[in-house]
Amino acid sequence: MRIDLLLVRLRLAKSRAIAKRWVEDGHIRCNRLRVTCASQAVSVRDVLTLPIGEGVRVIEILALPERRGPAAEALAHYQVLDAA
Repeated sequence: MRIDLLLVRLRLAKSRAIAKRWVEDGHIRCNRLRVTCASQAVSVRDVLTLPIGEGVRVIEILALPERRGPAAEALAHYQVLDAA
């Protein structure tokens, strides 16, 4: 699954355009490597580091969502490892 689409479906970004901008600006890391292409593939067990508000959030992908559902459904697809 594309990283920009994943961020939207997990409700971490409000739109795909915002997710794409985060990626292209170098704010997102996947498994400690900076991602600069919005079409970068991500899979289960990947660890993402992303900015949330004034801090940084590290999450592990537990499952790939099929749609952008309610927040409770989105939370079931990832686990927060660290929030600074």
